[in-house]
Amino acid sequence: MTRTLQKKICLLGDFAVGKTSLVQRFVHHRFDEKYLSTVGVNISRKEILLDEQTQLHLLIWDLAGGEEFVGPQANYIKGASGALLVCDLTRAITLSALKLYAADFHAASPAASFVILANKSDLTAQRVLTENQLTELADELSAPLMMTSAKNDDNVERAFAMLADTIA
Repeated sequence: MTRTLQKKICLLGDFAVGKTSLVQRFVHHRFDEKYLSTVGVNISRKEILLDEQTQLHLLIWDLAGGEEFVGPQANYIKGASGALLVCDLTRAITLSALKLYAADFHAASPAASFVILANKSDLTAQRVLTENQLTELADELSAPLMMTSAKNDDNVERAFAMLADTIA
């Protein structure tokens, strides 16, 4: 007999770090070069099989970036079991912003866990963040870190699976 779980997860990070592209790659197996800014929240659903007995229904909340988690934004993250905190390897400011996203996320969902994603790993020539900076933040937040590329589909499935394993 299969056990079915439903869990809400959020994607958090500044604007244009690739949150929507990661969701589109994971849920629909596609990538679009056009940048479309998320307004408010986009909600997607994906079912994954964790093991032979457990099916996980993920409710994926892709939140607009660059806004404080006050008012409606704070309500979006309440009840989440986990989050993917996403930074852009080509923009250093997006890494330091993750500390604020992590603090606000834990204030709304204290028991939830998260995984840090360093996205756009395909843009090696434009990369400004170092491995040391990334691991330093991951250590500070006590969170796993993964390099991803929504464009090349590098570690996207694995990133969502890693978070799924921690929340199931």
